[in-house]
Amino acid sequence: MSKIKLYILPLIFAVTFSCSDYQKLLKSNDNELKYARAVEYFEKKDFYKAQTLLEDLRGIFRGTDKAEMVSYYYAYTTYEMGELSLAAYLFKNHAMTFPSSPKKEEVEFMAAYCYYLISPEPSLDQTYTKSAITELQNFIEKYPNSEKRAEAEELLRKLQFKLETKAYNNAMLYFRIMDYKAAIIALKNVLAEFPDTRYREDIMFTIIKASYLLAENSIYSKQIERYKATINEYLNFVDKFPDSKRIKEAEKIYTNSLKILESKNGL
Repeated sequence: MSKIKLYILPLIFAVTFSCSDYQKLLKSNDNELKYARAVEYFEKKDFYKAQTLLEDLRGIFRGTDKAEMVSYYYAYTTYEMGELSLAAYLFKNHAMTFPSSPKKEEVEFMAAYCYYLISPEPSLDQTYTKSAITELQNFIEKYPNSEKRAEAEELLRKLQFKLETKAYNNAMLYFRIMDYKAAIIALKNVLAEFPDTRYREDIMFTIIKASYLLAENSIYSKQIERYKATINEYLNFVDKFPDSKRIKEAEKIYTNSLKILESKNGL
């Protein structure tokens, strides 16, 4: 028999025995042994086997001194298996079911973190993003001195920027389809909702441009009012961003608006 076969045969026997041993364990009525093995599998990162055993034990150990740790390990195996929505629920449920648990702060952070991980791209529905923001804000308020506070705040900033991006992109869509009146309203709403947005400079410049184009395409009776609005938007922009790279383009719009108003005796 070759050396390779001599090496492989014991490995096959070991794997076969291991699988057989696990199958027997699943059918066993020795729940204490099941729990001990579930913890061992968890520590060895064999989350599938750990989860299967723990799922059986959840109802069996309900109301006992092991219920809390079964719940804790089960939530983590679900998280490790990538079932993030369910894991978020299980972490939250653990905190509610065991309000005096020493793991409460940890699992409440993990619930928020699961929502963060399933938060989609800005173009998609942001329900999970909003849930994550709520959970993280609650966590920070509840545990202001937590070691996880800095991480929670950073996750919160990323999620809020995602909402800003979605709102900004939606507003800019109106501008691209040349619905300038709707664009101005939507862009100003973004500024009101996100006063510290990183898109502020671009938004304020786009409002100038949209105001000018709206005036240019308006009926005569509304042009004076709308060119004046363009000038006001320019003054707001230059006051906020005097060194903007787009200041020359903004000044050109401002100058043209002044000239048009003078020609219409609107000043």
